[in-house]
Amino acid sequence: MKEISRGAEAVIFLDKDKIIKQRIKKSYRIDFLDNKLRKTRTKRELNLLKKSSGLVNVPKIISFSDTEIIMENIKGDKLSDIFDKLNETEMEKICLKIGESLGELHNNNIIHNDLTTANILISNGKIYFIDFGLGFISTKIEDKSYDLHLLKQALKSRHYSRFEKSFSFVIKGYNSVCKEYKLVEERINKIELRGRHKRKKLI
Repeated sequence: MKEISRGAEAVIFLDKDKIIKQRIKKSYRIDFLDNKLRKTRTKRELNLLKKSSGLVNVPKIISFSDTEIIMENIKGDKLSDIFDKLNETEMEKICLKIGESLGELHNNNIIHNDLTTANILISNGKIYFIDFGLGFISTKIEDKSYDLHLLKQALKSRHYSRFEKSFSFVIKGYNSVCKEYKLVEERINKIELRGRHKRKKLI
């Protein structure tokens, strides 16, 4: 079993054709509270994966315990590693599909809350959303808008040379699917306006 990633909340291992996500015990937390938090967050992520699996491509769940989820290993590339190498046609196709998939999640009130190109896999021409560890269920337009805003910021920071065009395709795909797309777009503008006001106050 090989460790392939370590975050603040979990460690990811590769074991042949399986991905194992284990939530880390935190020594600075009281044992009772730590166990409760790890179990609650694992259960929440598990439920999001199950609900999302009928809507978009996500890793299939093999088994799970209170603090661990074992999933299939999607053999492909992180979008973050190949995004800048895509030709225009490939980039457009993938970004449209990202938008459509996110629209499907939002129609069902699923918020990913960490959708970056590092959390999207490309395998055999299909896109897979991974890592729902920060996700949650919400009917709020603010939460859906912030989901898209985070993706836009991720594209801007990591793939600046083509982020405007790529995000326009994401929006095009999103608007073709999401029932509340007009409200979401309006709120994104407000979120960005709030961000600009905050930066001005800091200067």
